[in-house]
Amino acid sequence: MDKNIAKNIRYIGCDDPALDLFEGQYPLVHGVSYNSYVILDEKVAVLDTADGRVSEQWFENLKAALGTRTPDYLIVSHMEPDHARNIGQFLETYPQAKIVGNAKTFTLFSEYFSNDVSARKIVVKEGDELSLGAHTLVFVMAPMVHWPEVMMEYEKSEKILFSADAFGKFGTVDCAEPWTDEARRYYCNIVGKYGPSVQAVLKKAAGLDIKTVCPLHGPVLQGDLAAYIAKYDLWSRYEPEEKGVVVAYASIHGNTAQAARILRDELASRGEKTVLLDLSRTDVAEAVAQVFRFDRMALASSTYDAGLFPCMQEFLTHLKSKAVQNRTAGLVENGSWAPAAGRLMGEMLSSMKNMTVLEPTVTVRGAVKEDTVQALAALAEALHAAAK
Repeated sequence: MDKNIAKNIRYIGCDDPALDLFEGQYPLVHGVSYNSYVILDEKVAVLDTADGRVSEQWFENLKAALGTRTPDYLIVSHMEPDHARNIGQFLETYPQAKIVGNAKTFTLFSEYFSNDVSARKIVVKEGDELSLGAHTLVFVMAPMVHWPEVMMEYEKSEKILFSADAFGKFGTVDCAEPWTDEARRYYCNIVGKYGPSVQAVLKKAAGLDIKTVCPLHGPVLQGDLAAYIAKYDLWSRYEPEEKGVVVAYASIHGNTAQAARILRDELASRGEKTVLLDLSRTDVAEAVAQVFRFDRMALASSTYDAGLFPCMQEFLTHLKSKAVQNRTAGLVENGSWAPAAGRLMGEMLSSMKNMTVLEPTVTVRGAVKEDTVQALAALAEALHAAAK
């Protein structure tokens, strides 16, 4: 990526291609980036630091961008350690620099750092401005996107929104992959619970003339931003991106998997776009992202110890925790002597907002038989008819 975002605005972030788990739970294929920026004007402002895994590289990038100059301000958009880990060392290295944040920023600051910033802190609120010379930063509060202290900065002259974690994605800055898939997986699992908060920020952003978005993870977004904003609008309203059915199954000995494949084929024969997910092997974050993507789902689970097979239980727990809503679901259960999976899946789905569970549940007792195939065909027809 070009390090020059705009005149006198430089990218000083770092890639971390070796990181395999983000936040200790989300598998990464191409690592992640920790983005940071510097504005070189009459006053010099550094926007965020980086994770401790890349501290040495980040300070090298910062010093290279500064040249003979020293920073006047450190702007803290987000106190999460993957962006704030180096604040303490920064303040020691540059004792003349002021630290800029909102009231909640400094509450969290005291939980992570012991530096005395009482004489160095600048507390800002919604709409406050900081002039650097030719560049002016306007502060936009974004609480619960996805921490309570999050704020964004809008640079007026270049029309840049420094968007904190919003519009970020997994993967290093320059990895050659489409933005949408890994941005969706990032959004749904990191920010997904906080859709109303995202909607509030999108309303604020609609009043700004934005030409460039600089997130804290992933590539800088320039050009036509409408497609990115449209995705965030859909995701934060819990509305699907496209019509189709996620067929997710949890199978012990393969019979439930066979039923899921038959259902997938029946749906495909009706022209439905489908994604088949083996929950025993699929990253649960990817499974959640696919539910955000499509308007319907079919869940097939074996009964296990009178409950749900664990990977289905985990999947539904994640769906609820990420506030998934506004979907239609069909259910398939398996259980030789006491099938209970259908009832339990239905109960979990019914505890979520605006979820429609189709009747009846298809029950498989052991192996798939001819009557099962017919019932699966009927369920496929019901899911097909439920498309809005």
